[in-house]
Amino acid sequence: MVDSSSFCEVNGVVIEDTFAEAFPMVYSRLLVTADDEWWLKAACDASVGFATSVIGCGVEAGVEYKTNDTPDGRPGAYLLFFTQSKKQMEDQMVNRIGQALMTCPTTAVFNAVESEEVMDIGSSIRYFGDGFQSSKVIEGKRYWRIPVMEGEFVLEESFGRLDGIGGGNFLILAESSVAALKAAKASVSAIDKIPGVIMPFPGGVVRSGSKVGSKYSFLKASTNTEFCPTIRRQVNSLVPDGVNSIVEIVLDGVDVETVSKAMKVGIEAACKVDSVEKISAGNYGGDLGPFHFRLHDLLLGKASRVTKA
Repeated sequence: MVDSSSFCEVNGVVIEDTFAEAFPMVYSRLLVTADDEWWLKAACDASVGFATSVIGCGVEAGVEYKTNDTPDGRPGAYLLFFTQSKKQMEDQMVNRIGQALMTCPTTAVFNAVESEEVMDIGSSIRYFGDGFQSSKVIEGKRYWRIPVMEGEFVLEESFGRLDGIGGGNFLILAESSVAALKAAKASVSAIDKIPGVIMPFPGGVVRSGSKVGSKYSFLKASTNTEFCPTIRRQVNSLVPDGVNSIVEIVLDGVDVETVSKAMKVGIEAACKVDSVEKISAGNYGGDLGPFHFRLHDLLLGKASRVTKA
């Protein structure tokens, strides 16, 4: 890595002197368990599905990590959910627990984040029991038991929510689609090892990065023309010569430190792949998101300089 005020590179890959612009979000974490890995995967896939962007999905969600250290001794997974408001979070949790987790055979659901302010999700979902639901308090926590055809659905009554960060990102500029996707997979694998962060897009990768606004008045966002290689001759392009494919890694995290660490390891992993030419990041001039993750600072171990504008 070369260190100067305006130039930085990792393994010969140029790191642009720019920043990722991120946004305040609300997050909640839950622990889902099931009889075996097959049903656990089914539950996770359903509950975090269609949750790539709050713009169109209302929530961003993903599997944080799997564990065998669970209240009922069964295979489990921690799931993270991010929304733009507390009300959105409550609605999404009721819908996704009720429609995706309660419907999946053998599952149970537990709160996995402590906070002063809680959502009584279990109190809402319990009515599905049609009067036959029952509850029990264990060590100060109330659990609901809802009879279902397969057996019994158990969930905790109250779930926490805290302030988090959404929209941490970086762009991988590569010679070809093959190289860009290989680097993206390497980044995702590295970030996956860090608790407290998720990458909500398919496979953790965004092929269709966006910009705010459009030539069409009915659209709030449209394709990121400055970074589309196929139209570089038609627009004010930021695509360098020799770059023919660009992908974006977008991540949400529980705090600034976690997002900083995830971006750093992800970028470093991408830079180990041949034919990656440059690393950049998405921002809108700093006017929309108060969290600015500066790439040079992250890679030079100066995460303390990540600022909230």
